[in-house]
Amino acid sequence: MEGRAKILIADDHGVFADGVRLLLEKRYSVLATVADGRELVDQAPRLKPDVIVVDIGMPLLNGLDAAERVRQKLPTVKLVFLTMQDNRNLAAAALQLGSVAFVLKQSAGSELLTAIDEVLRGNCYVTPRLRPENWAVQRTRARQYSRDLTPRQREIVQMCAEGRSQKEIAGHLNLSEKTVQFHKHHIMETFNLKSNADLVLFAVKEGLISVDPNPLRQSQSS
Repeated sequence: MEGRAKILIADDHGVFADGVRLLLEKRYSVLATVADGRELVDQAPRLKPDVIVVDIGMPLLNGLDAAERVRQKLPTVKLVFLTMQDNRNLAAAALQLGSVAFVLKQSAGSELLTAIDEVLRGNCYVTPRLRPENWAVQRTRARQYSRDLTPRQREIVQMCAEGRSQKEIAGHLNLSEKTVQFHKHHIMETFNLKSNADLVLFAVKEGLISVDPNPLRQSQSS
């Protein structure tokens, strides 16, 4: 195991995460698997991985925002984003974090290994299915992804869209329920969202949650 790159996997789909672990253990040292974005932020500084393989659509805190927080504590950690969402704006937002990779979950396992090797060399990697002809528009795409939501608003939108109660959200964020209610009302007014269904669709469009067609994940969360 000595000399192998150390990998931390972050994915809330247990069956998929187990498969990724089996694939990666042949070449790397897999430290652990975490199942939500907040656990990733908590565990990564303790485990000190070389690479984090992270699903973007995770509960409590999406993988992109979680990875950005981890980078503040571990500035040299390499990031490989896994997602169901073939979204160029999301890929551009991920690339703002430096030497990262962006791979679709539909890709072959060999592509994930290639992506990890590339970031370990200090390079970026974007799955060919999403690679535009000219990444000069990358910053514009990243700005389009962020849509002027503050980090706090992004957390609240995600948790509301996941169906969590205001009391639960307040507990996770160390806020009062009244403050959570205020933020939600302000977000819905600002973006002209008329119902919780509109809020869910908005969260999907923003890349804060994903619509996962895999029934295994749905059955695990029910």
